[in-house]
Amino acid sequence: MNARDVNKYKRLLLAKQRELSIDRAVLPAAGGAQGDLIDEANLDAEADLQIKVRQTDVRLLRAIEEALTRIKRGTFGICEVCRRPISQARLKAVPWTRHCLDCKQREHA
Repeated sequence: MNARDVNKYKRLLLAKQRELSIDRAVLPAAGGAQGDLIDEANLDAEADLQIKVRQTDVRLLRAIEEALTRIKRGTFGICEVCRRPISQARLKAVPWTRHCLDCKQREHA
C-alpha cells in the first residue's frame, strides 16, 4: 500500500473518530416520578438503548485508535492473522479492520 492510500485511510479514520466524539448525546434519565408507567417504561427503554449505543461507540473508537496506531507502526492494511494484505475493498468498507475477509469469516465459522 502506498503512502497516498495510507493517508486516505488515515483521513477516513480521523473523520469517523471526530464524528463519534461529537455525536455524544446526554443520556436520558431512567424512570422518574413524572408520567405514567408507560412513559417511565419508554424512558427506561430509551436509556438502555442509549447506553448500548454508547458502548458500541466506545468499542469503535478503540478500534479506530488501534488502526491509527497501526498506521504509525507501518502495519496498517496487513491482516493480523495471516499477515497478508487486506483488500482495498474491505479497508474502504471497514478501515479499522484488523483482519482480511477470509480470516474474519474463519473467526466466525
